[in-house]
Amino acid sequence: MGNLSSLANRVLFAGAFLLAGLAVLEKLANLAGYTFLRASYGPSRLLELAVVALLFVIALLLRDIRDAKSA
Repeated sequence: MGNLSSLANRVLFAGAFLLAGLAVLEKLANLAGYTFLRASYGPSRLLELAVVALLFVIALLLRDIRDAKSA
């Protein structure tokens, strides 16, 4: 179970940073009059999704810390 939790943490963490980077690129493209995502998701929505992913990472890490202290 520990390996699965660690893998989930890493995947969500990397995904959150990819979403945040994509949000910055999309905002810069929008300022220049272009778009990458064709208005399916705006930069603010991408940042919201990144924050939700990071929130799950924090929750999983706190659970791992709690389990390590009790064991």
